[in-house]
Amino acid sequence: MLMGENSRVVADGVKEKVEAISESLPPGVSIDAFYDRTDLVARTIKTVEKNLFEGGLLVVAVLLLMLGNLRGGLIVAAAIPLSMLFAFIGMVRAGVSGNLMSLGAIDFGLIVDGSVVMIENVFRLMSDKRSEGKPSIEIVREATTEVARPVTFAVGIIIIVFVPILTLTGVEGKMFKPMALTLMFALAGSLILALTLIPVLASLLIRKPPKHHETWLVKRCKAVYEPLLDRALGNRVRTVALAGGLFAIGVLAASTRGAEFIPRLDEGAIALQMWRLPSVSIDEAAQQAGLVEGLLLREFPDEIETVISKTGRPEIATDPMGVEMSDVFVMLRDRKEWSYANKTELVEAMEVVLNRDVPGVAFGFSQPIELRVSELISGVRSDIAIQVYGDDLDELARVGSDIARTVSGVEGADDVKVEQVTGLPILTARVDRAALARYGVDADDVLAAIESLGGRDVGVVLEGEQRFALQVRFPPEVRDDPAAIERIPVAAASDRVLPLGELVSMELEYAAAQVSRERIQRRVSVELNVRGRDIASVVEDARQAIRDGVAIPPGYTLEWGGQFENLESASARLMIVVPVALLLIFVLLYGTFDAARPALLIFLNVPFAAVGGVLALTLRGLPFSISAGIGFIALFGVAVLNGVVLVDYIRKLELTEGLSPAEAARQGALVRMRPVLMTALVAAFGFVPMALASGAGAEVQRPLATVVIGGLVTATLLTLFVLPSIYAWFTGGASVPDANAAEVA
Repeated sequence: MLMGENSRVVADGVKEKVEAISESLPPGVSIDAFYDRTDLVARTIKTVEKNLFEGGLLVVAVLLLMLGNLRGGLIVAAAIPLSMLFAFIGMVRAGVSGNLMSLGAIDFGLIVDGSVVMIENVFRLMSDKRSEGKPSIEIVREATTEVARPVTFAVGIIIIVFVPILTLTGVEGKMFKPMALTLMFALAGSLILALTLIPVLASLLIRKPPKHHETWLVKRCKAVYEPLLDRALGNRVRTVALAGGLFAIGVLAASTRGAEFIPRLDEGAIALQMWRLPSVSIDEAAQQAGLVEGLLLREFPDEIETVISKTGRPEIATDPMGVEMSDVFVMLRDRKEWSYANKTELVEAMEVVLNRDVPGVAFGFSQPIELRVSELISGVRSDIAIQVYGDDLDELARVGSDIARTVSGVEGADDVKVEQVTGLPILTARVDRAALARYGVDADDVLAAIESLGGRDVGVVLEGEQRFALQVRFPPEVRDDPAAIERIPVAAASDRVLPLGELVSMELEYAAAQVSRERIQRRVSVELNVRGRDIASVVEDARQAIRDGVAIPPGYTLEWGGQFENLESASARLMIVVPVALLLIFVLLYGTFDAARPALLIFLNVPFAAVGGVLALTLRGLPFSISAGIGFIALFGVAVLNGVVLVDYIRKLELTEGLSPAEAARQGALVRMRPVLMTALVAAFGFVPMALASGAGAEVQRPLATVVIGGLVTATLLTLFVLPSIYAWFTGGASVPDANAAEVA
């Protein structure tokens, strides 16, 4: 497939051509696909569609429960398809296709956050001013004007934090740039709709002010929230100390998390690699591959649908390999038919059976696409590669074997193998020049006899427009027998005929099977896969084990590659991207309030949101990954939104209505409780299906969704309790009277 092409379109085109070609094939000949990538594409798209549908239903349900008004809920819900229309237009213009990454991270709750704040404020003002007799259009205009600035800046901040993701390069850039662009397009559309269409629809459809703008659920929440808020405001030091303790717990939890590049996506197939000794014949290699195919089908009938193997590749291929290597593609049945609980158990069972019944062969387990992507990116087929550089092949082989033996004992290291650079048997023929002179034999005649073992071109055969070289060579019984080779006749002077063995000395030797170079240096690769553990922890332990147990000669160096190399590169890039995103957030916050104090106050949401994300990863046993890192970046923008909405209203009460900082903080928190809860709930519930999904592609989405949901929990708690307390504290306000404060103290 050409670079930049759509795999599904290309595959469908190939199927059409194959179908057309099949009509002209002779009887008994057919073209069958043994691996179809579009199956995986279809399954991942199905997962995305399911998550979006379920997330949309949850978002609408939350809106109706919190607003208590069908028209209001439908007005907000109308922003979803229209925002997606903006996104699709942007995707077409930017050349972004609809796939797991571009559509998989879309959260309808996040998209409607601006509209939620807008419609909630309309409901509140209509309820508060229903007795004044103002026309609904005037109330809607006032409500829109009141929250237009904070909504614009808050949603703008969410959009801006995705900009640094566009600077990612390599695999992570290819994967996450489409996601960032799609979300930016959708959020830009949602902001435009929140400021234009939503107020218009509200003025047209909500003409009659509601008697009570708070539903029973909101009233229950406020009944619980108000006394807790009073306690927090009455015990600000303790409230801030509790928040600090939560932050410390999050930092401690972060230190226990491992790391991986990108979660492994289950392709629904297994790519089994076979490594044999370089001396193996093609017949023996084909026989072993057939044995493995039959063994797998016989031992795992409930899990395996089809098996096919490929042995060796030509030199002109993009991935040449000898007959000592085979790729076995195992197509799996639907999970519902399995007798094993998961793929890990299945692979372990396969490994036991193959090692028992196929001795002398090393096996490695991967997936078809994963294997090729790893090879294209880092030149190796495994998760981790340890490259040993040096001059002497024998010394390289020794060091490589020592490293393989050492890392085999590291927890989580599996499928350990060393690149076979020696051990290829060759028959060396050395010309005896004294014998040539004695018998009067030309050296060219001797070399021609030896060359004829492999075949000599003697002509060309034409068949239509095709040309074939005509070769003459000795039969297999001569080529495969050193004694028969020595009996090959060679013409000498005086019409004498001598056996080749009289003119050359032949010796069976073991030479280099292959010589791999990188940056002009010879190298040997030690490869391993990771199972049951994160890749960063395995590399850390393997490095320590090599330092302690392997003697590296002077002049020889080690380099680590594979997915770990990608992880290090992406992590280094994120170390730049994340601070830039944080700086952009603060700059926009400062621009929102034209003051550093409220900007810093809202900025506190960012680290506390990160704490929630870390704790959520810990509870689910997920390591850090680039997917989780992108989730943190998205979370930082979402966490700021509620803080902006709350602090903006508190400052308005303090500056325009003359309330004390403490009273403004209390009243502002109570009034803004509903929009804060609504925006957090719709955003979190929109990600719930993604966090709990088990379909194809869910592995990549799960860390991102987990981080956002966990972070929103802690960020919402901070917004509702800690931000009002800190605002009242650092602006010099007196404590709010609290009947429970004495008891708590």
